[in-house]
Amino acid sequence: MSGIMSELYFFLLQNQVRYFKEDNPKELKIFLIVIGAVIVIAIVVRFITGGIGSSSAGGSKGKSGGSTSIPRKFNAFTLYSIASTYGLDREQTKLLEFVFRNDAVADPEKVLRTPALLDRHFKRAYKTIAKNSSSDDEAQQRLVRLFSLRNIIEAAPASGGAPTAGQLAENTPAVLVCGKESYPVKVLSSRGQNVVTDLPRNALGTPVRLSKGSRITLSFFTKSSKGFSFDGHVVGAVDTMNGPGLQISHTGKIKALVKRMYRRRQAAIRCEFFLVFVEETGKKSPPKLTVDTKRFTGTVQDVSIGGCSIKTSAPVQVGSRLKITLDYSDNFLISVLGQVLRANRSPSGTIIHIKFLKVPRKAFNSINAFVFGYDEQ
Repeated sequence: MSGIMSELYFFLLQNQVRYFKEDNPKELKIFLIVIGAVIVIAIVVRFITGGIGSSSAGGSKGKSGGSTSIPRKFNAFTLYSIASTYGLDREQTKLLEFVFRNDAVADPEKVLRTPALLDRHFKRAYKTIAKNSSSDDEAQQRLVRLFSLRNIIEAAPASGGAPTAGQLAENTPAVLVCGKESYPVKVLSSRGQNVVTDLPRNALGTPVRLSKGSRITLSFFTKSSKGFSFDGHVVGAVDTMNGPGLQISHTGKIKALVKRMYRRRQAAIRCEFFLVFVEETGKKSPPKLTVDTKRFTGTVQDVSIGGCSIKTSAPVQVGSRLKITLDYSDNFLISVLGQVLRANRSPSGTIIHIKFLKVPRKAFNSINAFVFGYDEQ
């Protein structure tokens, strides 16, 4: 930019006699327009080749490894187009730029279309922030912003083509709906327009026999957390290498499901929980929460930042509020407040589905790190 302005100044000196004549205002006007155009072009070029700002990842100032001063390999218009698509504000846009610059991303649009690539770059940013923050409190603040941004992108409408039913991998979890009943099943095999699942079972664990020709809908999620479903009908029971199964014939037309707000991950995490009672203290005072001393235990089956499901033998009623402590690691426990939305009972225990009501900052970051796999080596 300084070079362009120096040349412009030299040009002015050489031509001031010819252009700055009082008796020729038309030439002076043209000359000023040309100067203005050159300055505008220079500013645009600087904007494209420069950065959005020198602010660091998540708002930290002057921390090593957190600055966006790393050369950018993509233009600013691409970044602002992405920010507009996802509805990002200025700070979120800066943070996304840091994620891309931190890992020398040259094609952000391709990365955003590929969840595995996107998580690889966000994981690198996660580790950079954790390493270069001056304190744990600062790191937690910056990671909250990082995971909030990642969840905004995750919640965006699914893009890309749907898989074919013939591409369903073995052991893909699915939900089979027949009439008003739904059953969790696993795909045993998939070929052409025929899919074989294990036999659906009722709440007591007894196999359910569906009549030949019964209309069904099978819903499932891919590894990238995109949900799909297809319609079909029951062909009948078949024997497989994994035991008895149910053969389904389908139309081959797969529909995208409404995307989950938060990514969910299967788990097997020990936990304990306590009933929480709400006491009204007055019209102007917030209700008081009292944690019961009786402890229940269970195993978290799956978790997202929005909630989890727990397998337990405890008699928990729908609507109950719980303080849940997850055994996240050897030296770290996560505590959250949740409410039971529904319960599925079976001979082996009860699975309670919980919506999180309050998640402390450090727990928010730890759950997200687990769900997205950023805490793995």
